[in-house]
Amino acid sequence: MSGPLGTKEGAKLPLALGAVMLVIFAATFFTSPEGKLNWLLEVGPGVVGMVALALTYRRFPMTPMIYVFVFIHICILVYGGFYTYAKVPLGEWAKVTFGWSRNNYDKIGHFAFGFFPVIILREVLLRRTKLERGGWLTFILINVIFGFAALYELLEWAGALALDPAGGDAFLGTQGYVWDAQSDMLYAGIGATVGLLLFSRVHDRALGKLLTPPAAA
Repeated sequence: MSGPLGTKEGAKLPLALGAVMLVIFAATFFTSPEGKLNWLLEVGPGVVGMVALALTYRRFPMTPMIYVFVFIHICILVYGGFYTYAKVPLGEWAKVTFGWSRNNYDKIGHFAFGFFPVIILREVLLRRTKLERGGWLTFILINVIFGFAALYELLEWAGALALDPAGGDAFLGTQGYVWDAQSDMLYAGIGATVGLLLFSRVHDRALGKLLTPPAAA
């Protein structure tokens, strides 16, 4: 059984997940059929988040579920970055199976953009601010996710303008859908709402274990 987070014993889970993720990074970055630039654009935010968690681990260790959530979220990013979101095989299968007009894997990515980060943000706000559990916290969390989603769309737009037309199209992955940016933000908001509904109580229990001092021997 792992020890308290912030200690060498408690670091076993984050270290194990980080080691597996580094292997996944190496395997996909060098073999992506769409090139290294697209991989970096799509997976870059996940890499930054992973580095931030590693650098802040000792002074601000988070609950184990956060590290698991980040691992799953980055796997979703890597899968999309490896193929580009418009060409992901899972999305192509769903396109044929359900008769869709486009590859909708990007909507999974944007749903995840709200689903996983909202719990991370919840933990930070509960531990570092005076906000308490309740309606206002939920309102703030969902709206912050909407704000992050809008900011990401602006960054995508800037990235597309800075790239050659082919690279920009691959990065944006609109596939001719004129409301792609708006629907991406909507899916992030839905993901945040679903994440809070499903995991708030689980997260509270995890926080209780993390913040409760160990009993004296």
